[in-house]
Amino acid sequence: MSNAVFYCSFKLKKDASAPDFLLAAEKLNNEYISKQKGYISWKQLVDGDTWADFITFETMEDVKKFESDSGNAGELAQKFYSFINLNSCNVNYFSVERDYK
Repeated sequence: MSNAVFYCSFKLKKDASAPDFLLAAEKLNNEYISKQKGYISWKQLVDGDTWADFITFETMEDVKKFESDSGNAGELAQKFYSFINLNSCNVNYFSVERDYK
């Protein structure tokens, strides 16, 4: 079975500090996301003012469970999302067809 990716592109709020956002993301990853079933990695991408989260899990089932349980991260998630313009979010789920390394 192939790996699966949670992909979300977004923009930060106009007054958001990128370094503070990255600290909140690191804390969320270290204390919650990395402990989820099937977690492999989280890459944060940026191009100008557009950001993207690229979170890889072992299976699509793991991705869907992560998404449905994401509210369980409590204050960690609240802090992370406080930097994001939620109206700009675009979420996709992908199965990894091929991985070139």
